[in-house]
Amino acid sequence: MIKKRFVLLALLMVALGRAQGAPAQIIPGAVWRDDRGRPIQAHGGGITPVGGTYYWFGEDRARDNDPAQRCVSCYSSTDLVHWTFRRQALRVTDPEGFGPDWILERPKVFANAQTGKFVMYLHVDGRMPGLEGNYRLARVGVAVADRIDGPYRYLRSFRPLGMESRDIGQFVDDDGAAYLIFESRPTRSFVIARLSADYLGVDTLVCQVGASLEGGAIVHYQGLYYAIGSHLTGWNPNPNVYASAPSLAGPWTGFENLAPPAANTYGSQSSFLLKVTGAQATTVIYLGDIWKPDELWDSRYLWMPLTLGHGRMHLPEPRPWSIDLGTGETTVAVR
Repeated sequence: MIKKRFVLLALLMVALGRAQGAPAQIIPGAVWRDDRGRPIQAHGGGITPVGGTYYWFGEDRARDNDPAQRCVSCYSSTDLVHWTFRRQALRVTDPEGFGPDWILERPKVFANAQTGKFVMYLHVDGRMPGLEGNYRLARVGVAVADRIDGPYRYLRSFRPLGMESRDIGQFVDDDGAAYLIFESRPTRSFVIARLSADYLGVDTLVCQVGASLEGGAIVHYQGLYYAIGSHLTGWNPNPNVYASAPSLAGPWTGFENLAPPAANTYGSQSSFLLKVTGAQATTVIYLGDIWKPDELWDSRYLWMPLTLGHGRMHLPEPRPWSIDLGTGETTVAVR
């Protein structure tokens, strides 16, 4: 009942804001629809900014998809609120004979300025003979395209640096260097690795942070690197945590709670950190997924501007909010 009242109140505030000419708002946890009026299918995703446009990639879990295929959708926006469906950027059917239950999760796209190509990284998983469970392959998949919205061509999968890889994240530093983030369960580490020059492989181990975390994401803000991640509780939410460091190689601080522990990150799991640099302010936005494992097509999104600086990071209680991309300033609804 409380959640329903929150959504109804948020929708009323959006309608009032539009009537008064205020910027459209992002409503954490509400159904988010694209230009066709359909719920956005971009779960476990990430954002790739190119030429003033933001491209959102994520798992397409729509109920009418071909059950034999795994799909990644691409959406574009110039305001982070209104999203245009571009296409299913990747559609692939068991490309390496992993079996009918193979898994494709957490797509992330890198734009390579040197080659002009767009490279998609994926968590690829499935069963292995003699082992129980559906997350035994623990590999990274790679696909490539000439256009950012695809179509992408699946190339191969591998274990980066010979290590198991499950949930993946992406990070592009201010100098343009690109990094893959992944969870290595046998080594109980949160791994940061630099991509090769063509982005088609993992080149260098940068750091193995001693923490068993998935849903990893990193941002560089005011001279410090901040990393966030989720504990290993499957689809169930938990208190996500963060750490900071003067460089990607560390030393990293101990991990601390991103929000009050009892809130379980407000029912979400981390997926990406988006930095928006405007004329007046730089805002870092937390992108999280509110998973519904029995109805994945109806999983929701929790996006909120973070409070951070001087090595501290905090995810506020979700409320409707808006951002001026020109100034970088945000406005959060008052309860």
